[in-house]
Amino acid sequence: MNDYLKKQIEKIDLKIAEAKKLSEDPDMADLAQEEIKKLEEEKVQLEKPAPDNNPQPVDSNRVILEIRAAAGGDEAGLFASDLLRMYTRFAQNQNWKVEELDRNEGGLGNIKEVVVQISGRGTFDKLKNESGVHRVQRVPKTESAGRIHTSTATVAVLPEVEQAQVEINPKDLEFEAFRSGGHGGQNVNKVSTAVRIKHIPTGIVVKSQTERSQAQNREIAMQILRSKIYALEEESKASQLGNLRLAQVGAGDRSEKIRTYNFPQDRVTDHRIGKSWGNLEEIMNGKLEKIIEAFAQ
Repeated sequence: MNDYLKKQIEKIDLKIAEAKKLSEDPDMADLAQEEIKKLEEEKVQLEKPAPDNNPQPVDSNRVILEIRAAAGGDEAGLFASDLLRMYTRFAQNQNWKVEELDRNEGGLGNIKEVVVQISGRGTFDKLKNESGVHRVQRVPKTESAGRIHTSTATVAVLPEVEQAQVEINPKDLEFEAFRSGGHGGQNVNKVSTAVRIKHIPTGIVVKSQTERSQAQNREIAMQILRSKIYALEEESKASQLGNLRLAQVGAGDRSEKIRTYNFPQDRVTDHRIGKSWGNLEEIMNGKLEKIIEAFAQ
């Protein structure tokens, strides 16, 4: 059991003790007993063995990595670009293959959103804990007064799933072809090869524009969509089970701030396990092994 869970259980024990004191008051007894019952149920959930966050069958050797600029304007876009470089270099160090599936740029070196496929031995097991909100604190190059800015980017790591594992009704899809605005060779902006697909029941929208043919881009978009629907279904199951700790052990909740990259202090801090590492430049250059190993332990 990790330190986070121990602290949560200790907090619940304190609340139970306080509620028991209140139960001695005849006017508060019924309310206190209800609170004690609720707290004990929460404690039981936390004490249960950790669920398998990678239920089979999924391909643990292929993942979809999605990085999006969040709060912070252009600086967030630059940070998203930095994160892409960090994960690309880490993948190269692991002898993994990285293939870009989609990109939306906001300017020179500024990424609004990028989706890549990473394939290689154990990719999901090593990268699954990277999902969440990443925060950067640094002085932007455009900041003349030397003030530190805080920006964020979201990271999602989705296991790649086969077609048979996620049932998608074709009637639930809205398909649109459009002209690619980026890579693709001579047919860029001449032929509508790029693809956008909306899954109506969930509202998920995916797109692909890196390949030269519409059929290839459609298959890539469907691949991304299957992974996103699968992840959504797993999060829903976890929520229904009332598991309070799944986000702490790798569920990939993108609303949760998981890590801060503090450039003035040359430090990276992971808020889930309460650990920090120095030599930030080395980490941004893809040396993530010590962080990944900390989670493995």
